[in-house]
Amino acid sequence: MSKGPGLFSDFGKKAKDLLNKDYTSDQKFTISSSSFTGLALVSNIVNKGGLSSGDVAAQYKHKNALVDFKLDTESNILTTFTITDVHPSAKMVASFKLPDYNSGKLEVQYFHEHAAVTTAVGLKKLPVVDFSATIGTPSIAFGAEASYMTSSGDFTKYNAGVNMTKPDSNASVILADKGDSLKVSYLHHLNQLNGGAVVGEIVRKFSTNENTLTVGCSYLVDPHTLVKAKLNNHGHLGALVQHELRPKSFLIVSGAFDTKALEKTPKFGLSLSLKP
Repeated sequence: MSKGPGLFSDFGKKAKDLLNKDYTSDQKFTISSSSFTGLALVSNIVNKGGLSSGDVAAQYKHKNALVDFKLDTESNILTTFTITDVHPSAKMVASFKLPDYNSGKLEVQYFHEHAAVTTAVGLKKLPVVDFSATIGTPSIAFGAEASYMTSSGDFTKYNAGVNMTKPDSNASVILADKGDSLKVSYLHHLNQLNGGAVVGEIVRKFSTNENTLTVGCSYLVDPHTLVKAKLNNHGHLGALVQHELRPKSFLIVSGAFDTKALEKTPKFGLSLSLKP
């Protein structure tokens, strides 16, 4: 794939991941393994609100083809086929979920030195068509995305934005929710945080005249331990500690607190991921 502006779905992703990734109030256990033949297996067990669920996933990679298969405790079967280099700069993804026979989707991604385009079409009689496009360079890119429902002839989603990337920072401005919200985020890596980063995000909801400001940071205590924290203007505080027990095996403990209602019970989450 050529190096270009990237996909619209990647706009602001680094800031979003720092503020949201691995924060949980559930208990999760994951064990995974892989072999030299290209087969990888992953099993998950999750306890959420006293209810347990789980899934087993398998992934097989051969040359430019990738097959993903997942079976969960509700008897849903999700299968995804990914083929890279269909064209020197194109990628195709086909997916379907059983027993929902109308869930099939075919997606094509095209990457160019100064543009990236994706089109996804549902595999049913009156499908939803998703489209996104970006133009620019790896340093600055402009993009938009939309979803069109052929059954009603309406656009159910359209967003637009700009993304700017430097070696030590990333900034994005996205107009979303059909123009009803504006999200601005900025992430900066600092040597003082041992390779960690600080991030700020403000979301303006025009219909409700509401603003949400969230700030966060990550800090590498040592090569195996990461600490993250975030706080928004509504008083919601989150923190987590991630420790690498052994290569590719992690223990994550996270918590969430409402600083404006300390009488409420804090929420805690635990995640253990093992790869023998």
